[in-house]
Amino acid sequence: MDLKIPVYQVDAFTSRIFAGNPAAVCPLNEWLPDETMQAVAAENNLSETAFFVRNGNGFHLRWFTPAVEVDLCGHATLASAYVLFHVLGELGDQLRFTTKAGELIVRRNENNMLALDFPARPPEPTRPCVGLMEAFGVKPQAVLGARDYLLVFDSEEEVRNLKPDMELLKAIDRFAVIVTAPGNDCDFVSRFFAPAKGVPEDPVTGSAHCTLIPYWAQRLGKDNMLARQVSKRGGELYCELRGNRVEIAGQAALFLRGEIALG
Repeated sequence: MDLKIPVYQVDAFTSRIFAGNPAAVCPLNEWLPDETMQAVAAENNLSETAFFVRNGNGFHLRWFTPAVEVDLCGHATLASAYVLFHVLGELGDQLRFTTKAGELIVRRNENNMLALDFPARPPEPTRPCVGLMEAFGVKPQAVLGARDYLLVFDSEEEVRNLKPDMELLKAIDRFAVIVTAPGNDCDFVSRFFAPAKGVPEDPVTGSAHCTLIPYWAQRLGKDNMLARQVSKRGGELYCELRGNRVEIAGQAALFLRGEIALG
């Protein structure tokens, strides 16, 4: 018997289609084999495909890039919550997701946005691996690290103008590289590169802000901030540091709904 599963494509951290970060969302009645979910993610060829299964009063949620399963993804979590609330009609103001990163909560906030409750991952000073500086060709003012490298630059223009060597970045010894600087019309800007994981540049990266928010909160001396990811598509994230957690809020827009046919 042919198996058909629904699929939705949602642009996250934006109020309009053709901006933000597109994620595919696949609601399941039960888990597919891992290799099938990885193949679906590769076929979708988006930075992330999310799969979820109802689990008691919440949902078990997993995320796949075209190349690997990941431990944390913000925009595909936002996209999954959008599908549950606005397409599938889930009731209430809060969703609970069981994930590799622990329990994640998404709530509707007072500004008609979806707010993600994620773990903070503060960065610490670190030594860059061989090839990291060469990949960018511009020296940052600081090199920090958590799951990802965090390179801090002086200006938004520097971050926008970076053209990293993706082949060199494939060889780094961390998951990805975040670059950041003070923003011209926001608190800070960033970009995110993970070519070894099948994502050369991610348009808007929620998980990167688990590291960016504690860094900028300490540097700026405030807990509430507006961030922009200045990729070609771009996106806005409303950020708050809450102790050892961060809240990342944004909007989303449905671009596509369809069906995947698995033989």
